[in-house]
Amino acid sequence: MKTGIVFICCLLFIACTSNNKHNLSIDQLDFSYPDFWPQPTYTFKGNALTHKRIALGKKLFFDKRLSSDSTISCESCHHQKKAFSDGEYKFSFGVNGKQSLRNTPALFNLAWSKTFMWDGGVNHIEFQPIAPITNPLEMNESMEHVIHNIATSNEYQLLFKEAYDTDSITSQLVLKAFAQFLGSLVSYDSKYDRIMRKYKEYSFIDEEAKGYVLFKKSCASCHTEPLFTNHAFENNGLSLAKVNPDYGRLLITKLAEDSMKFKVPSLRNLQFTAPYMHDGRFRTLSEVIDHYSSGIVNYPNKSHKLDYMPKFTRDEKQQLIAFLQTLDDPDFCLKPMR
Repeated sequence: MKTGIVFICCLLFIACTSNNKHNLSIDQLDFSYPDFWPQPTYTFKGNALTHKRIALGKKLFFDKRLSSDSTISCESCHHQKKAFSDGEYKFSFGVNGKQSLRNTPALFNLAWSKTFMWDGGVNHIEFQPIAPITNPLEMNESMEHVIHNIATSNEYQLLFKEAYDTDSITSQLVLKAFAQFLGSLVSYDSKYDRIMRKYKEYSFIDEEAKGYVLFKKSCASCHTEPLFTNHAFENNGLSLAKVNPDYGRLLITKLAEDSMKFKVPSLRNLQFTAPYMHDGRFRTLSEVIDHYSSGIVNYPNKSHKLDYMPKFTRDEKQQLIAFLQTLDDPDFCLKPMR
């Protein structure tokens, strides 16, 4: 590990004591990760990671009062047991039974992301909660009303005092508290990770090893190890939906070359996060692989990385799926959160 072992949320915390900028004595946590991982984008600089701040962010994440009719929380669409995805519906349900327009993305390893949402419409982890809170199909609330409700709550006044040593609850602090919880959702204890960390009792079986070879040859340019995403936006040759067609990043940049480009998702925890793709069109990994074998639409801006995708045989498909299953981290999804 780079600075020790830290299992955050479902994992084990290692704490040290320090003072924050308000000179408040707190139990500050060391944000650590495996040696073979890159440096995170969000390092909690100016928002030191602590137990109380994570707990505050978690409370906000689970609080239905942040939606306009007090029926929907962030957790309503991002379930831990599904790697903080919806993991059931193509499109999640928001207030008044309205459905969102895209599949709910999983939430883990967000500290390594520079952009968020399928189209990259949010460019900082501290701003990410604004999108679902204010989306009329999701929580349908205004940030002004959310901050007012939080600031006038005796419970939240106490929690923010304990976490940030302040009597003034601002939108900035609310979003920083969210970032504490979201940024601490780190998943890196899969079989793959244990093998990479050279645990003697772990090794790929023959089918997984063959799948790993296939993965590195055909998939790794977009789903780059060890996070299994390159964080880029790619057109992966999906046919355009006939109902509610989604042009992806084009809606953000207004550039024709970004038509139908979506953020490359991580391949970790796929066991828990079906259905797949931005519109949840595929229920199984077998369907996903079939798309890349024979279903790619040759758009002018289709990712050049797909130009030489092979037609996987039945055995190769099973081998590839066997490897992908080594990226699942059941403890992250299923162990009770602290």
